[in-house]
Amino acid sequence: MKDRFLEPDVDVPETEIGNGRTMMPERKTMQKARQDRRAGKSTTTQAGEFVHEEIRNVRRGKHGARSSKQAIAIGLSKARRAGVALRPPKKGAAKATTRKSAEYAYEAGQGKRKTRRRPRVSRAVSNVLKREPRSAASHTALSKQTRRAASRRSASARSAAARKAAKTKGSAVRSAAAKKAARTRARRRK
Repeated sequence: MKDRFLEPDVDVPETEIGNGRTMMPERKTMQKARQDRRAGKSTTTQAGEFVHEEIRNVRRGKHGARSSKQAIAIGLSKARRAGVALRPPKKGAAKATTRKSAEYAYEAGQGKRKTRRRPRVSRAVSNVLKREPRSAASHTALSKQTRRAASRRSASARSAAARKAAKTKGSAVRSAAAKKAARTRARRRK
């Protein structure tokens, strides 16, 4: 399926998070996501660019987040609305409200539904997020969240993901990653 965000002339729906008004993803983020798409990387990798942007926003103090999970969820929502073909979670994998929100963002990004502007709701969300702590984007908080998420997956699933990622790296990056892994192993042996 072709992603809408690859088409430069298509209007990208705005997300309802920001400084009192709707906020578009940065151009740099859109370009990186397009690059990932062209490189044959998965939709989650493409969406990762938007999550990175959101983490940067929290660290810069544009707004806060209650937890690392919330910051990640905002980034994923942005990605879906921007046209990344990241499917909503399956039934049972997430709360019903989360699934509904993800479905709405996905359909909006794929051009299957019109987004309705709700300035009052947007303003309220922005004001609430401004009062949330910035610590959700700290290295410690993100590390804890990553470990927790990884622990819920099987070893074979993690291994398969790593193998798939290695395929899309390219020889130079793969070589650098191998050297880094060797250094890490050497450091841990000491």
